[in-house]
Amino acid sequence: MAEDDATLLPVPEHAGALGVLDSGVGGLSVLRHLRAQLPAERLLYFADQAHIPYGPRPPEEVRAFSAGITRFLQRRGAKLIVVACNTASAAALDFLRERFPRLPIVGMEPAVKPAAALTRSGKVGVLATPSTLNSHRYAALMARFAGGIEVHEDPCVGLVQLIEAGKLDAPETRALLQRVVDPMLAAGVDTLVLGCTHYPFIRPLLEEIAGEGVAILDPAPAVARQTANVLQQRQLAAPPDQTGSLHCFTSGDAEQLTALTARLLGSRCPTTAVRWAGQGVKLRRVP
Repeated sequence: MAEDDATLLPVPEHAGALGVLDSGVGGLSVLRHLRAQLPAERLLYFADQAHIPYGPRPPEEVRAFSAGITRFLQRRGAKLIVVACNTASAAALDFLRERFPRLPIVGMEPAVKPAAALTRSGKVGVLATPSTLNSHRYAALMARFAGGIEVHEDPCVGLVQLIEAGKLDAPETRALLQRVVDPMLAAGVDTLVLGCTHYPFIRPLLEEIAGEGVAILDPAPAVARQTANVLQQRQLAAPPDQTGSLHCFTSGDAEQLTALTARLLGSRCPTTAVRWAGQGVKLRRVP
């Protein structure tokens, strides 16, 4: 990895923070639960919007991006990393834990186990990216928990890009979701699993299309609880009287991310633009 240049923010400014990474804004759906669960924690959020979407990319590419971002956040002072991206978790979680053995890393996984326990019809729909659906981690989940359950899967091609563009309830988003969900409903699916962290942001539209009686499962609250547990186990939790904070980084457009955080979180996140240099992340200041 390339070394960071002299314009990097000093590590002490964010010492003891939680680092949260995603390909774009999807991880904000996890971050909002982290803020609610852990209000005293300082949070660093990295959106790799220069490389979005991760879903169609080869696993080795996703691993390289994830490692570069993890190193960047660690150098900023992150004490724990949350991989708030299903694709990156599927492709890179084990790799990151091997590469950064002293750094606690919490990841995502589709809520297949609770879906199998919850369904009444025995039919479950999984909405996820191609990389997640084709991963060994997902296959292992299916083998362990989906025995006897009929699972309908869809890679939802194009949905991440629509959410990144802020088209949460646009006609084209509705049309895409209907193409995905209507066949599942016709097959008798009564439980839908959100297998990408972007998807909770279109949950109101999905609930409207699916109708009453269809459960929609988002693993983000469980990830926030697991993060709290790891912090306690490692004695890394922030003092309860500490004031929590949030700073965002993006490899894309800082103004666009700031505007989206205002919409998706209800508050604007101070955002710094960064650029990729080979496989290392370097900071550049934005006028």
